[in-house]
Amino acid sequence: MDVERIVMEHSELAKHTNGRQRKPFVTCDMKEEGSYHIDLEIEEEALLQGSDKEDGRPKLPHGIRAELSNVSLLLFLYVLQGIPLGLAGSIPLIMQSKSVSYKDQAYFSFVFWPFSLKLLWAPLVDALYLRQFGRRKSWLVPTQYLLGLFMLYLSVTVDSLLEGDGHRGPDILTITAVFFMLTFLAATQDIAVDGWALTMLSRDNVGYASTCNSVGQTAGYFLGNVLFLALESPDFCNKYLRFEPKATGVVTLSDFMFFWGIVFLVSTTLVAILKRENCKQSKKKSREETQGVVDTYRQLFSIMKMPSVFTFCGLLLTAKIGFSAADSVTGLKLVEAGVPKEQLALLAVPMVPLQIVLPLIISKYTAGPRPLDVFYKAFPFRLLIGLSYTLLVWWTPSVRQDGGFPVYYYAVVLLSYAVHQVTLYSMYVALMAFNARVSDPVIGGTYMTLLNTVTNLGGVWPSTLALWLVDPLTSKECQGAVGQSCVSPEEAGLCFREGGICVTLLDGYYVESVVCVVIGFAWWFWLGKRMKHLQEENPSAWQCQTVR
Repeated sequence: MDVERIVMEHSELAKHTNGRQRKPFVTCDMKEEGSYHIDLEIEEEALLQGSDKEDGRPKLPHGIRAELSNVSLLLFLYVLQGIPLGLAGSIPLIMQSKSVSYKDQAYFSFVFWPFSLKLLWAPLVDALYLRQFGRRKSWLVPTQYLLGLFMLYLSVTVDSLLEGDGHRGPDILTITAVFFMLTFLAATQDIAVDGWALTMLSRDNVGYASTCNSVGQTAGYFLGNVLFLALESPDFCNKYLRFEPKATGVVTLSDFMFFWGIVFLVSTTLVAILKRENCKQSKKKSREETQGVVDTYRQLFSIMKMPSVFTFCGLLLTAKIGFSAADSVTGLKLVEAGVPKEQLALLAVPMVPLQIVLPLIISKYTAGPRPLDVFYKAFPFRLLIGLSYTLLVWWTPSVRQDGGFPVYYYAVVLLSYAVHQVTLYSMYVALMAFNARVSDPVIGGTYMTLLNTVTNLGGVWPSTLALWLVDPLTSKECQGAVGQSCVSPEEAGLCFREGGICVTLLDGYYVESVVCVVIGFAWWFWLGKRMKHLQEENPSAWQCQTVR
């Protein structure tokens, strides 16, 4: 149920221009509002100038056909980036089928944090490199080699890590650490590829880079999540792909990891040998860009000190608390109730056309001067849909049949998911439109990336907290074994060995869902209006002072 959140975390092509800031240097001291100097020079002009000339001669404009190889390479690199994200998204569903605790799920949720924090090291990736090897290849090649090696390591160890030693279950800490490194490397690869896209394509065709980003990441996530879960499921394979039933799926997690590990290593080697970067930087230029790293961090700190930005960031970090239980726990609860994980993953397939059309429709209403009005109006509907998810989880056990779940059950789940997508995209597109509107063009890349990063972080930390609190809020008792309890997994195991059974008296998910919705409506009533009022701020409240 949370597939869309991970895919949408990486949406802006220009997010890593921050390491390439040129003079004049910018600060955001609001004491001298009358002294602003807005430099309207678009930053991409500087970024793309290396692709306009080759051997000192201007390049002639040309169509996309002349650059199909570069577009194909970009698309492939973004597909590779989506694979570890898709695999990371499938692991919680696999672990839930092994009855791990929600505290363990909370530990694993830290795997998804790197894409919400990559602004912290993006300036370093942008400015530090080996000039002889290539600015982007200096990071892309070692990062993808490490991704391939981590996948090969997991192909040998992942089954034992997920099965555990038979007594304590999956080795959550090791699994989390390894997959955290996978997503950290994928986030670093994203920074490098985003930057390379700006010079790999000509000025006429650079707009195709964002298409490669969106399509490639979505396709990679689909391969690593939906396709993998379907092919790994014995029930799905026996029902749709085989004439004779078998106890395992067509592929295993180890096989899948091994295959993509080899793909990463082979493709990275070919890129390192065969692909050359378009523009050459001099040593002087390299030193200037390294100095820009310090400037970038100073600019970030200056932006965050601005009163309007500080208030907006505080609102972004708290706005999604009300959705956390519905977004992060519902899917796991459905798996716990017996819904096949591969069926939940396949529900994302019919949503793809909707996810393509929705931003186009919603953007018509967010293009004006008040995009946050759409955010404010969609907010309560998304909270109510969260409550409907709670009813869906409560209803699920009563619908289950010997052969699984009836078709009408999946139709209800799909309809709930579709309505959820409408409200989610309404809020998402509205926030992106507002971020773009208030970002100061003097340092648009750094400014926009900061706001988008805070937006993403505002969704990640409540999800981790929501998973963490499910078990403490759940009340269970041991029936059939005198003197035993079910407070911890160890005590629950002892209850079972003594001939008892743990019975849930109150599911923490229901408690958490109600509390989150109450908090969400309180936020909407008091702080939501404050967010709307930010649209009425004078444009100078969002602008930075230029120091020459």
